[in-house]
Amino acid sequence: MADHSVSLETIQDFLAQKRIAMVGVSRDEKDFSRMLFDEFVRRGYDMVAVNPAVPQIGGRKCYERLKNIDRPVDAVLVMTRPEVTESVVRECAELGIALVWMYRAGGVGAVSERAVEFCHEHGILVVAGHCPFMFWRDSHFGHRLHGFVMKIVGKYPRRGRAVAA
Repeated sequence: MADHSVSLETIQDFLAQKRIAMVGVSRDEKDFSRMLFDEFVRRGYDMVAVNPAVPQIGGRKCYERLKNIDRPVDAVLVMTRPEVTESVVRECAELGIALVWMYRAGGVGAVSERAVEFCHEHGILVVAGHCPFMFWRDSHFGHRLHGFVMKIVGKYPRRGRAVAA
């Protein structure tokens, strides 16, 4: 897998957005995607759920696709299989969404090489990997520990503004 270095500033830019769509959020309250969605909501984000199989998530309307959302979003957090991620980033480009996070804590997660390349080719800033929990200073100890381990092994994002190619 290619190196998907991302700057800490790109991550901070993403987390500074207030209206974020999460594509692939689960209806199961115990699923990690749902816990992350609920944490964003708890932190005051205007989260928009996207899952074609569910009409509602946590009392919020759930949309079938990004293009069906009634008000624009500032960024998109992708929690899908890699092959689905490719169609999600294409839709982001069509809608003018220029900030995408492909979730990954371990394994492949939502990261797709082709989707990352597409983002770079279309001016979309992309976080390819990582978990937002690692970047909230008041997160649970386990998430902070994950971030600490990433620093030790040299995989934690560094300062320095990344630019979309």
